Amino acid sequence: MDVALHETAARVAGALAGRDPEGVDLAAYFARIGYSGPVGLDLETLRALVAAHMSAIPFENLDVVAGKGVDISARSVDAKLIGARRGGYCYEQNGLFKRVLAALGFEVDALMARVLLNQEPGRPMGRSHMTLKVTLGDEAHLVDVGFGGYGPAAPLRLAVESPQETPHELYRLSGYGPLLRLEAETEGRWTPLYEFSGEIQLPVDYLAANWFTSTHPSSFFTRQIVAARTTSEARYALYGRRLTIRRPGAEVERRELTAEEIGRALHELFLLKVEPEWAPLIERTAREDAGR
Repeated sequence: MDVALHETAARVAGALAGRDPEGVDLAAYFARIGYSGPVGLDLETLRALVAAHMSAIPFENLDVVAGKGVDISARSVDAKLIGARRGGYCYEQNGLFKRVLAALGFEVDALMARVLLNQEPGRPMGRSHMTLKVTLGDEAHLVDVGFGGYGPAAPLRLAVESPQETPHELYRLSGYGPLLRLEAETEGRWTPLYEFSGEIQLPVDYLAANWFTSTHPSSFFTRQIVAARTTSEARYALYGRRLTIRRPGAEVERRELTAEEIGRALHELFLLKVEPEWAPLIERTAREDAGR
């Protein structure tokens, strides 16, 4: 980390220490994501931080599928995602990123979204996804480092309905009554991801949603291992034993993995230190998924 960046992180972190329980150690966070670029309250910095975060901190649900549940308090999230170099899902990822942006001086608000991806028509699920709105001057942007395999790899302007480019897919935001719907162009078609309103959420608003998402048998995340990571070269996504790799301008790669290959993918593609206690879970995932 260069001297200017280190001094900025130390100054802001020091100002927050001892008076803000939601504060974050910026120096440790920047080291975690490998970021040593400029820190300004501008779109360039925001883009760079989104890219660095999504490349360094994987989306993953290992604690959920192992039955441990998820503590989304600031202290627990920082210990897991920064200190233990683990990943997490939306409440952890976007919760951490929100606190980082706020500590740097960005105007950032938390929102709640209803996921549409992979949902049966006519059977909507409850609003359960945490996403962020970042306002720069008079323009608001959607920022989401916690949606997994299809999360936008760059900030999206909220007031623009025409398609917006990112380092990977095209995205568009369309009005649906009082809501906005986020869609991504995937394999030649527009895929709905989620819809949301502009109602600002408080940390306490996510407690019930997190409990349901991390414990209820009907929750997507309690059923199978899920992991995702986005770099400038590729998107990697794992659901059960099915690995998908999407590279810009290339054919989508899909493979079914053995237990040994799942462990290797978690380490090599998703940057996780595979814990011995995960072995039965990985074995079960490979065995049960193979029989479907």
